[in-house]
Amino acid sequence: MTGDDRPLRNSEVRPLWRGRALAVLGIVLVAFSLRSAVASLSPVVDHVARDFPMPSAVVGLIGTAPPVCFALFGLLTPLMERRLGLERVAVIALGAVTVGLVARGLAVDSSTLLIATALVFAGVGMANILMPPLVKKYFPDRLGLMMTLYTTVMAFSTFLPPLVAVPAADAAGWRVSLAMWAVFALAGTIPWIVMLLRSRTEAAAAAAPPAESGDPVAAGSDRLSFEDATALSTGPIVTAPSSSRVFSRLARIPLAWTLAGVFGTSASMAYTAFAWLPTILVEHAGTTPQQAGLLLSLFAFTGLPASLIVPVLIVRFRATTALYVIGALGAVVGLLGLLLVPAPSIVWLWVLLYGLAGLLFPLALVLISIRAREPETAVALSGFVQSTGYVLAAVFPFLLGVLHTTTGGWQVPLIVLTALLVASIPAGVYAGRHITVEAAWERRHGRIW
Repeated sequence: MTGDDRPLRNSEVRPLWRGRALAVLGIVLVAFSLRSAVASLSPVVDHVARDFPMPSAVVGLIGTAPPVCFALFGLLTPLMERRLGLERVAVIALGAVTVGLVARGLAVDSSTLLIATALVFAGVGMANILMPPLVKKYFPDRLGLMMTLYTTVMAFSTFLPPLVAVPAADAAGWRVSLAMWAVFALAGTIPWIVMLLRSRTEAAAAAAPPAESGDPVAAGSDRLSFEDATALSTGPIVTAPSSSRVFSRLARIPLAWTLAGVFGTSASMAYTAFAWLPTILVEHAGTTPQQAGLLLSLFAFTGLPASLIVPVLIVRFRATTALYVIGALGAVVGLLGLLLVPAPSIVWLWVLLYGLAGLLFPLALVLISIRAREPETAVALSGFVQSTGYVLAAVFPFLLGVLHTTTGGWQVPLIVLTALLVASIPAGVYAGRHITVEAAWERRHGRIW
């Protein structure tokens, strides 16, 4: 499926690996680093606290840092991409993650740990924005497959750190446990660096005088590159609007705001669950802390099958609206079950249903790719959607904590969480319209994007 949601012709589809093996590897390593970098700290906080004090305020800031950094760099990354290009910013993002992870392992107190963690999340925030446009740029003919691969790797890398981090900390110390994930981020820079060097070489060859054979393809090459072929097939070059103009236009398009609402709801459900679900289960449902931890893993596990099926169902069968309604209403039933029937014997069912909110995350990522015609617009749309959505994700868990403190229970926070899901359904339905933001602008304002 292309950016304007029309089916690709057979002639436009090519084997996944032909000329794109490095891009596949680079996207997989970026996806793995996004979640492993975030999920590797919390399991070993107790180990860290044995070496130096970890004040509650610092722990709270570390918990709030991801959505705040993601929102901030959601705004900055499109500006960087405009000047440097997708691949260079990907190298910068993974470099920041690598340095931050190593620095986190070398932290000497809670302040240096917080600074290193902020650097990690800054790099992750940049990479978050880049992933949908990178997939769109290199795999316009394989969006469903690559988004499935990308989101599945992210889901897998959410489970792996909690399983490995504590045994690694017990065996080799918490510093090794935190720093070892830098290997994957560093490895992730290699494919993009190689591709940058290759493109520079190709650009230099293209600038050389053409062969006298009359062949439009440079001497020594028997076919056009994928990028050149794409450029030739898409017609005349049109000057793209500046980043500030793109953001201004996106803010005037209802489709962009509905996508931000979809993403924000997804992120809010995830960060609220990881921040508060174990506490809710212990205090409201009467589970033990051990059971609450297992139930949180059950909640997270639902994201794995969702990442496998959602991209394909959206790209091939345009099932956006149905998937959103299933995910949102399923989570609503789970939250109402927790609210009204919080019995330990059945709470697993409510958590499993609440976990259907995991359908919304891969859905939102796929929509960012297919609701833009061009990779450049996809970068701006990704920045707009994710920065706006992560603001909601940063505020909502804090709001629920305030409501819990004010009311002395979890009934009101659960009602508010349920209301957010219900209120988001119209946005999910609207986002299911088969139109790009460029086309929406052109229809709305009567002029070319």
